[in-house]
Amino acid sequence: MINRESHVLQKKKFSIAIPASVVSDTPHLREKTAKVGLIGRAAAIFRVDEIIIYMDNPNVKQTADMNLVATLLAYMETPQYLRKRLFKLTPQLKYAGVLPPLRTSHHPLKRRIKDLKVGEYREGVTVSSDKYGTRVDIGVEKTALIPNRQIVKNKRLTVKITRIDGQVEAAIASREEIPHYWGYNVAAERKMLGRLLKEKAFELTIATSKYGVPFSDVAENIGRRLEKAENTLLIFGAPTQGLYEIARLEGLALDDMVDFVVNMIPMQGTETVRTEEAIMATLAIFNIAFASKV
Repeated sequence: MINRESHVLQKKKFSIAIPASVVSDTPHLREKTAKVGLIGRAAAIFRVDEIIIYMDNPNVKQTADMNLVATLLAYMETPQYLRKRLFKLTPQLKYAGVLPPLRTSHHPLKRRIKDLKVGEYREGVTVSSDKYGTRVDIGVEKTALIPNRQIVKNKRLTVKITRIDGQVEAAIASREEIPHYWGYNVAAERKMLGRLLKEKAFELTIATSKYGVPFSDVAENIGRRLEKAENTLLIFGAPTQGLYEIARLEGLALDDMVDFVVNMIPMQGTETVRTEEAIMATLAIFNIAFASKV
């Protein structure tokens, strides 16, 4: 999560799980959008690899909230020069202008071919194919060519620049090979938390709750587990109910579902801590405590 060079070598993955109802306590779309913007920024600042959205109330239809959160997070993560190609104008994006820019490595400010370098990575979208290969929009004046490959139109790709002389050429690249942070993926899981944890093979799962064990009491144990874990999940509760209540709605016990239940903000001065506030605070603590372990 913190040291991306180490992350790549060890092939570690750090994910967070947030509830579909994370915006349910905010009535207006503009404020909902701003709240999601804070979550996306926190994830990018602390190098989260994946944001999972889970259903947190089996008695309430949450499809609309889940779709909104997933769309806004994905829009934020997409480089600005690709957004018009990948997103249609929908009511969900009416206030997308209030979303803060991520300013991550895969959101380059360089928009001209003369600024490109061989070996540089870019995000792109396929535009067309011909006998020479596939043309890809990488955010400069002309499309890049992936030689001798025919790829369907409007497919997003990560590419590596291989030639700039005359024609810009590129090769398909894997995010795992990039030696620095390259944004987060968004997974909208239309299932409750218990089922999600059963189906996903996380080696370390940490739930956050004000009823959990103080972080200082288990930090050493978590640190040892983090060093060995290939993939870790940090789970957050909803605005109106914490993870213990969410688990009970499924007829489950939270302590049996995860490896640790941790209070990351002991002695909090407010009655409640909003989900987006908990995410920022928790990731900041993890960043300080475990920078050398993940």
